[in-house]
Amino acid sequence: MDEPQALTALSALSQETRLRIVRLLVMAGPGGMPAGSIGDELGASSSRLSFHLTHLEHAGLIQSRREGRSIRYSAAYEALSGLIAFLMRDCCQGRPETCPPAALGNI
Repeated sequence: MDEPQALTALSALSQETRLRIVRLLVMAGPGGMPAGSIGDELGASSSRLSFHLTHLEHAGLIQSRREGRSIRYSAAYEALSGLIAFLMRDCCQGRPETCPPAALGNI
């Protein structure tokens, strides 16, 4: 991940509902969740939810797939891992043994 991509991702995550959506989808696993279930879980209206899902998808943090008449969303794990790697890339000036456990992959 490069700096412009990281800025886009961080900007998308800087809003409470969008951060909650990403965390919910990470917990849901690779199968993801239907949009309606996400809305039910967060107590969000469909129009409000649609706005946030679109924002996250444009940032590359989630992905969607159509299943019949509904849309299922899932976390884009590679992008999320890339964001974390970008943030931790230069940790402790290249000496990961001096960094907290997060830098060593023990999150």
